[in-house]
Amino acid sequence: MTGLHLTMGVACLSLCSVEGFSWRRDEKLTAAMADQEEIKKTKKQKSATIFGYPISIFFIVVNEFCERFSYYGMRAVLVLYFKYFLKWDDDFATTIYHTFVALCYLTPILGAIIADSWLGKFKTIVYLSIVYTLGQIVMAIGAIHDITDHNRDGTPDSMGFHVALSMVGLILIALGTGGIKPCVAAFGGDQFLDHQEKQRSTFFSIFYLSINAGSLLSTVITPILRAQECGIHTQQKCYPLAFGVPAALMVVALIVFIIGSRMYIKVPPQGNIMVKVCTCIGFAIKNRFRHRSTAYPKREHWMDWAEEKYDKLLIAQVKMVLKVLFLYIPLPMFWALFDQQGSRWTLQATTMNGDFGLLTIQPDQMQTVNPILILVLVPIMDSIIYPLIAKCNLNFTPLKRITVGMFLAALAFVAAALVQLQIDVTLPKFPSSTEFQVKYTNLLDQPVDVTDGVNKFNLQPYASKDYLTYDKQFSLDIGTNGTHLTAFDSKTRNTVIIFQGGKVPEPKWVRDLSAKPEQGANGVRFLNGYGSALNITSGSLGFGNIATNGISDYVLLPQGDAKILIRDDTGKECDYSLTLGFGSSYTVIMPSSFTFGANCKDSIKADVDISPNSIHMAWQIPQYFLMTSGEVVFSVTGLEFAYSQAPSNMKSVLQAGWLLTVAVGNIIVLIVAEAATLPDQWAEYILFASLLVLVCFIFSFMAYFYTYIDPTKIEAQFSQMEPEDKERKKSLDSPKRERKDSDAGKASETKM
Repeated sequence: MTGLHLTMGVACLSLCSVEGFSWRRDEKLTAAMADQEEIKKTKKQKSATIFGYPISIFFIVVNEFCERFSYYGMRAVLVLYFKYFLKWDDDFATTIYHTFVALCYLTPILGAIIADSWLGKFKTIVYLSIVYTLGQIVMAIGAIHDITDHNRDGTPDSMGFHVALSMVGLILIALGTGGIKPCVAAFGGDQFLDHQEKQRSTFFSIFYLSINAGSLLSTVITPILRAQECGIHTQQKCYPLAFGVPAALMVVALIVFIIGSRMYIKVPPQGNIMVKVCTCIGFAIKNRFRHRSTAYPKREHWMDWAEEKYDKLLIAQVKMVLKVLFLYIPLPMFWALFDQQGSRWTLQATTMNGDFGLLTIQPDQMQTVNPILILVLVPIMDSIIYPLIAKCNLNFTPLKRITVGMFLAALAFVAAALVQLQIDVTLPKFPSSTEFQVKYTNLLDQPVDVTDGVNKFNLQPYASKDYLTYDKQFSLDIGTNGTHLTAFDSKTRNTVIIFQGGKVPEPKWVRDLSAKPEQGANGVRFLNGYGSALNITSGSLGFGNIATNGISDYVLLPQGDAKILIRDDTGKECDYSLTLGFGSSYTVIMPSSFTFGANCKDSIKADVDISPNSIHMAWQIPQYFLMTSGEVVFSVTGLEFAYSQAPSNMKSVLQAGWLLTVAVGNIIVLIVAEAATLPDQWAEYILFASLLVLVCFIFSFMAYFYTYIDPTKIEAQFSQMEPEDKERKKSLDSPKRERKDSDAGKASETKM
């Protein structure tokens, strides 16, 4: 996550850069110089400082902190919102999550073009922030279940309404956050005068810190807000609050940014280099297609077909860019794995134990491991690992580092697969679509023999026989009380309760949970074998008034010690506690021997229907460590490599290409999530790891044939050639002009 922050911090500065357009046409040069003079005058007029820094940058830093809090706070709980509120399955939730992330990394290119070619950075930030804020508000409104919960059962009656609002909100957020990404950092850089280079450098460090602070705090706070319960008629997980707080922070970000309006230096739009590069490439392709006949001599490079319209310097710069962009082709596979920290890995955490002693970690809070490790590993890599490798005389080039980063990410998914295998061992085996399961509980105070047509077993008093799996109905014999025909539904879990029905034992069956309780909650119900009705409560939650031989519905209780109060009709009370983990279910049996008093809880028996999550979330730390190590080596090195190999005025093009690899990586995830038919999650992790290892080999092969260049030297060579090239063009154009003048003169004489 934080590596992406660094990517965005650097990319934002270069995408909206307005300097270095050395290849502009001569006729625009005078106007451009006049604009620069005007900008310098404006900067002098608005150069009010505090501690040597322009006052305006403080508004920009606060704005960025709030905006990053808003974005990462919303994104932290997004996949769980899809799964538990919108009731989507894991695959579809993952697909929509990565579609959203991909859109967020496609729209920066649009934002850069709008800012540099039309509105300017300030207006682009303001207008798209309004769109962004509206999106966050729409998301918060769409998460209010009471809006369509007409029967007040806690579940929306019109899920399509909430899905529609959520999708509209996400599209607006993607347009907003992506559109302002390339503008905010560059706009901050515009606020400094030429003699404030040191302050400008410090500003970008502070700016990067504000990004990390906002994302780290939001990833901790919003899952806590989500875990609260709120609602008008029924209490549910508080997704409106989890989305509402980021929406409020986005409103604050917008207000703070607008307050500083009069203090900002606003550089007017001066054209976007990405557009010019694309038109140059387009012309070369078009011209090459027009001259595809063998009658035309071949040229050294296909970009040379743009020479008829564009300067050789520009063409040489485009060639350098294309050379690096070619190396970008395998890179999306890394991001396909990296961004699953917020989807698949978060879903994996929902089946794990988050009890860290003093802290209880929510599944979506595990994502904070990434930014924490980033802050630790970046200085370690720069200060210890890389210097140590250099002392060993190992040629650890940037492209080799990128390869190692991808390999570490693949190892992270192998680690995730190993954890998933351990989780799968602890998960109960639920019935398939052609099966059903039955558990037997003896509520009698004496043993009883049970025959289910195939199996025969003896049940002791108040004991249970664990779930047996059947693929067809059967005849049930209890003691000597004849035969009972079953009628269980497929794909269900059931409990057969044997109780005293008059003089002989009688069976009755009830439906059990056929999946683990959602969001780490615990399902608890009470089976009353006591001689009178019991009223049972846990805090504000009630199990109801349970008649003798009756059973309550499941009530979802959170992890921890559940305090339960048991009362009878005469007002007698019993305090009972049940220690709960994550994702379990229990049937608590109140035997006929139960008595109120100091030791009332001794005779109560809690029977496990579904075991709690036993694999600890700490086992995810190794996979986060490997992924973050890969991110540090891959992402930071990738940016440095792109900068070192890019022409001075085309770094923005390579940053746009870098952001595009992130978007394509997320598209790969949604394709695999929808297309792959792997039955086990661990197999999908291995599939992604294998694909990335394959990409590592392909990238290594491509990198082996790559020759490092010095763009400055190449540009200097072409700059020296440029005057000669212009003279040659003038000499070629002069006969044409003379002919045009002659033709014009003849035409004039004819008219006269």
